[in-house]
Order: sequence, then structure tokens, then C-alpha cells
Amino acid sequence: MRAVLSPIVSCVVAGLLVFAAPVQAPKSAVIDSARLLEDLRILSADSMQGRRTGTAGSEKARAFIVDRFKASGVAFFGASYEHPFTFRTTLGLAQERGVNVIGRIDGRLQPRRYIVISAHYDHLGMRNGVVFNGADDNASGTAALFAIAKHFSARTPRNSLIFAAFDAEELGLQGSEAFVRQPPVSLRALSLNLNVDMIGRAPDRRLFVVGTALFPFLRPAIESVAKTSPLRLLAGHEDWTQDSDHYSFIQAGIPALYFGVEDFEQHHKATDDYETMTFEFYVQSVETLIQAVEHFDANLESIDKARGRN
Repeated sequence: MRAVLSPIVSCVVAGLLVFAAPVQAPKSAVIDSARLLEDLRILSADSMQGRRTGTAGSEKARAFIVDRFKASGVAFFGASYEHPFTFRTTLGLAQERGVNVIGRIDGRLQPRRYIVISAHYDHLGMRNGVVFNGADDNASGTAALFAIAKHFSARTPRNSLIFAAFDAEELGLQGSEAFVRQPPVSLRALSLNLNVDMIGRAPDRRLFVVGTALFPFLRPAIESVAKTSPLRLLAGHEDWTQDSDHYSFIQAGIPALYFGVEDFEQHHKATDDYETMTFEFYVQSVETLIQAVEHFDANLESIDKARGRN
């Protein structure tokens, strides 16, 4: 296990010990960027032990997510934010247990129509004593949920928003499959899924949106958001359709889009650490996601009509 980071940040890149000053959060007129980066740092710290499903690190991360949902103005369904489920992996015979963290912000005009904003919080855990922190994959998406929720808790959306931090994505999209099997509301009330997985590291400043080929009626919205996005928002990489939790929604007949970056060299490596993120890009990715949620929230009725629903 690597030493816990001190205020003078250290990391190992290409076998070299690199020292860097504490990160100065990029300025943002939309979100609290310092809070966003702090959430990312905490979720991807060694103390979270790589957040592997069923471990103490996963439990610690989940407790942090619950606290941040509360602080961000997200209410729970039923009696708790935590929604346990059981599953078996492809190779595993024993039944395993995961826990999704689910909450909501009620809409002011159509409270029974929902956009699901999702990100998986699990990662690979520890291997041979080395922590795989998964800063981009997918502490970046999980921390984004809090910033997005905080924005909309202060600016009540027209429709209701569900915030879903899924467990066991790395073990075969288990958390999202459990969610669509037993959603907290009627499956028919779910109009759209926006899934966020790896949005924090892109030296080329490109954020991809996957799903517009499968759901062409969603493309005009993405083109509109791309015009004002501070980064390069591009439709493409339709080969990623099955690569993250959005696929569970697609299989359930719910339109879904996946926001993410390409697999850079840190993907599923022990170097996927907080210090190797592209911080300005990450902040701009979250700003762009808020723009996308705002656009879809304002036009959700037309999306339902495009699906042949009233």
C-alpha cells in the first residue's frame, strides 16, 4: 500500500516519485470546484482501499456518499439511501452482496417523471498490497453526483431527478441491473438515464457522449449543449454501449447516454490517482453535465413523445 498523502502531495508515475504542491481548484461560476476536488480526493484516497464491492473500503466510501447526498440536498426513498442487492458473478458460485446509494430531488412541475443521473462508486480494490484508487474510474463520476445535486437542490428542476451511486459495476453492471429490476419508482416513470463514468482525465479536452446513434432523438440536445460547453463535447464511441451502467437502462427500454473519456494509460492501473487527473477539464466536465441535465429537464416531455409516450 502506498503511503497516505501528506499536504505536500506525492505520487508514483512511471516509477518516479513526483512531488507537487496542493492543487488550486479551477474557478467555476457554476459549482463549488474546491468542494468537487476535495470529494474526488477523499473518494480516491488510499484509506478507501480501492472501493471494491463487499470490502471495508466500499463501506467507508458508501458512508461518505450518504453524507454528501445529505449535504447536497438529496432526499432518500423509503427509509434509507442504501439499497442492498445480491448477485452472482459470471465465474462465481457464491452469492455476493452489493449496496447501491440512491436519492432524489423532487421536481416542481412533474414530480412523477424522472431523469436518473448515475455513476458507479466501486473500483478494483487492492492487489498484492497495492491500492487501485480509481480516481477517474469512477471517483470522478461519483463526486460529480454531489456537485450536480447541490446545483439542482438550489434550483428546483421541472422534473424529478434520481441520483444513483451504483455498486459492483466492475463485476458486471450488477448494481444498475439490480436498480432496473427493482426501481424505487415505476420503471415507466424513468424517462432518461445520464450515466457518468470516467470524466476527469483528458489532455485533449474531449468528453464523449455515447448513445445518440441508438437514440437519435437525443442528439439535438447534445448538439445544443456542445455549442456552449467549455470543452469539446463529442458524440461517438458507440462501441462503448455495453461498457458501463447505462447499458442496464438500455436493456430495460429506457433511453440512456454515457458521458466519459477515452481509456488513457492509467485505466485500471495503480496510477489512476487523484494527482494524475486533469483538474480544469474535470471541473468543466461537471459544468457540462449540469448544462445537459438542464437541457433535458426543460425538454423531457418532447423526449417522452419521441418514445411514443405521453
